[in-house]
Amino acid sequence: MKTVIMAGGKGTRLATASGGVPKPLTPIEDVPVLEREIECLRRQGFRDLILTVSHMARQIMDYFQDGARLGVRIEYYVEETPLGNAGALFPLRDRLSDDFLLLNADVLFDVDLNRFVRFHRERGGLVTLFTHPNDHPFDSGLLITDESGAVEQWLTKEDTRPRWYHNRVNAGLHILQRRLLDDIAAHSGKADLDRDILRPLAGTGRMFCYDSPEYVRDMGTPERCEAVRRDFRAGVVAARNLRNPQRAVFLDRDGVINRYVGFLRRADEFTLLDGVADALRRIRQAGYLAIVATNQPVIARGETTFAQLDEIHRKMETLLGEQGAYLDAVYVCPHHPHGGYAGEIPALKIDCNCRKPKPGMLLRAAEKYNIDLGASWMIGDDERDIQAGQAAGCQTALVGQGDFGQDITVTSLLDFAERCLA
Repeated sequence: MKTVIMAGGKGTRLATASGGVPKPLTPIEDVPVLEREIECLRRQGFRDLILTVSHMARQIMDYFQDGARLGVRIEYYVEETPLGNAGALFPLRDRLSDDFLLLNADVLFDVDLNRFVRFHRERGGLVTLFTHPNDHPFDSGLLITDESGAVEQWLTKEDTRPRWYHNRVNAGLHILQRRLLDDIAAHSGKADLDRDILRPLAGTGRMFCYDSPEYVRDMGTPERCEAVRRDFRAGVVAARNLRNPQRAVFLDRDGVINRYVGFLRRADEFTLLDGVADALRRIRQAGYLAIVATNQPVIARGETTFAQLDEIHRKMETLLGEQGAYLDAVYVCPHHPHGGYAGEIPALKIDCNCRKPKPGMLLRAAEKYNIDLGASWMIGDDERDIQAGQAAGCQTALVGQGDFGQDITVTSLLDFAERCLA
């Protein structure tokens, strides 16, 4: 599979941190960020590259040459007249593979690219976007998807957004089918990747999101550049690759993240507990994923719809994002084995494997994210949470009072983070 890396930007905002070199040559521990990208590609078998260059193109070409030094093959497309961040794709069309990776040259990442490609091919779309939550969704573009992951709306920072939204942001890694370029009317001159190529696919069912907690971060400003350098020195970048076993803190929702009100049925009943955002930041800094695993029998009992539950979780993600925190995933069990409720949904009245105290939600997350359950925690406020964690082989912590054989009792999620993850 070909990989196209867009390396033509001027990097005006990054100038003070780049030392006057082209943006792709900005050093991360004495190695240019683009070389770090190429190392990740080469390790996973992606060795056939095209770099599109414009600003200070000669310096970039002189540094990388034909790629042999790095164990890859590099071709160049020199934009004599700048073509925007996607205009070069059209004259390059005949040099591309049927599917190709499209990357930016100022992004540090370490991700399982083959897993990304498998997802793309399973969905069969024209485009797959590598997406993740971030700590500033309120000023980021957002992607709204349907249940299959197909993009329904692409909201820019300037667009009016829903009051509550999922924290899902385009990370800047893409897989495109070459025929997408044929579907676009004859094009010459400048083209913007988001505006002219990707965003028009929203709502067509032909563009999908691949959600992943792996490390992808752009270096577009001096502040972001320094944050990336700190993460690299701390080993965070490589550790997040899903080829490596991950550690997770699994969280019950009600009574751990939000105020317990009995059976929570509507978004207006959801109130974030104090200290949760700070706790999630500490969990992330300690190298753990943060994953919610919650029983929601109100679905099976017909007391709440899936749409209402989604609104609750959108509110949760929005409130956390406003405080610079986020979750890596949310798992829900909608089942309830007991009958007798007026509006119950028969198809969901089953004895499933995911309803806590069974460990099904934790096991599903462990399979998807390569989680070492023995190095992970389950945090809850109920005996069933503790039993689910124990059944999965996790360490357990109880918020509140009780004696269910848990490893530790804490007063809050923040108390747990401060005591156990320091």
